[in-house]
Amino acid sequence: METFTLATAGAGLVYDVRGPLPTADGRPPLFLIGHPMDASGFAALAARFPDRTVVTYDPRGLGRSTREDGRVDWTPEILADDVHAVVAALGAGPVEMFASSGGAVTALALVARHPDDVTTLVAHEPPLITITPDGPAAVRARAGVRDAYEQRGWGAGMAAFVAMTSWEGEFTDAYFARPAPDPAAYGMPAEDDGSRDDPLLSDRSWAVSDYRPDVDAIAAAPTRVVIAVGEESRAVQTGRTSDAAAELLGQRVTVFPSHHGGFLDGEFGYPGKPDEFAARLREVLDAS
Repeated sequence: METFTLATAGAGLVYDVRGPLPTADGRPPLFLIGHPMDASGFAALAARFPDRTVVTYDPRGLGRSTREDGRVDWTPEILADDVHAVVAALGAGPVEMFASSGGAVTALALVARHPDDVTTLVAHEPPLITITPDGPAAVRARAGVRDAYEQRGWGAGMAAFVAMTSWEGEFTDAYFARPAPDPAAYGMPAEDDGSRDDPLLSDRSWAVSDYRPDVDAIAAAPTRVVIAVGEESRAVQTGRTSDAAAELLGQRVTVFPSHHGGFLDGEFGYPGKPDEFAARLREVLDAS
């Protein structure tokens, strides 16, 4: 693996390349992206593609990447332009892409803004909360996570986030009537850690989950777009946003093993099924 730093407008983007460029097999590089997850979250998945040249990166201001643009928020457009810059720096033509969570939103913006960058995009569980039928309630639930974090710190915010993302079905009055979740019940610390800048729990990534894909631009792009969902996610928010995104693009979701982090091993405490997940991803990419 080689690691590079690319200076762009207002950021220093760190990216990793596993394998040769140009690629040994003649296929496009496989680019794995997330948000707010950085490259470290894709180690298990990358290891299951030893025959491919795999690229990962840290979004600006996260992981090893820096930002000097004077902003503290993230937007899909800025993130997409950063990924475009890395694709151009690779000098290997368009890439195949697996994008998860907020990275899937970035990737949809990338296809709309830079349609020649990606041959096949597998967008896994994009959290596009405003396009679901209960969009206003989902926005209210998201605000509740931010409020818990602002008032009591990381443990309370993360407990609220887990409670929100594990809720099945639409956000009804029953959801909002529940007492604030106890951080200890989720193995989270109860004391306030003093942070208020977490990209997942604050409002700094709200532009990502507020994004509405440019359907016309995506349809006009040469990219094959696949909206993917974990089999264990179907009833929860990211499963429902996946269904809504697929419907918006005139397709049906493609089901993958496991949950929102189904490609993770046990390193982050919520393991998925990385072997099965990688096999499914390979099958979907090979169908291009």
